[in-house]
Amino acid sequence: MRNLLLRMMSVLLCVLATRADVLPVKDFNLTKIAGKWYMTAFATNADWFVNNKDTMKIGTAMIEPTEAGDLYMSYANLENDGTCWRMAHLANKTDNPGRFAYVSEIWKNYNDMIFVDVDYDEYALIHTIKSSHTVVDVLNNLFTRTPVISEALKQNFTQFSLDTGISPENIVVLAENDECSEN
Repeated sequence: MRNLLLRMMSVLLCVLATRADVLPVKDFNLTKIAGKWYMTAFATNADWFVNNKDTMKIGTAMIEPTEAGDLYMSYANLENDGTCWRMAHLANKTDNPGRFAYVSEIWKNYNDMIFVDVDYDEYALIHTIKSSHTVVDVLNNLFTRTPVISEALKQNFTQFSLDTGISPENIVVLAENDECSEN
């Protein structure tokens, strides 16, 4: 019991230390964030990413605000074998606009997600702390309205990721990819 309590305290301290200076974008607009986005860049030191980053490609995300102020987020990614990998979750609003929380049914982890910087017509920079019983991972995503990323946006994403503790080799602009069919 004591070891479990110590591990939980360690995870909590890591989350709080990582979270201290990352704040939601001012005047977050739930309606303007809606629609189709491309997941064009990823940054995390998580083992699953380090082991798979070379095979990852651009995918799509649909963001749909709910009447309650939550976000329904669905993802699709065309795999090399032609199948489509899909995932969805409901991100619950918090007391801070632009900050959401959800538990991943697939990965069984708690996710504290912040929209850090947004140009609703071009990009959304999302910072997420993923925590399970013993692991805390920082994940930064760059969502864009088109699959093309400007050099300035790549540089901003890279710098933000470095500032949040991601190793340079784990900051990746994803390779182009076809989209999944709607079915």
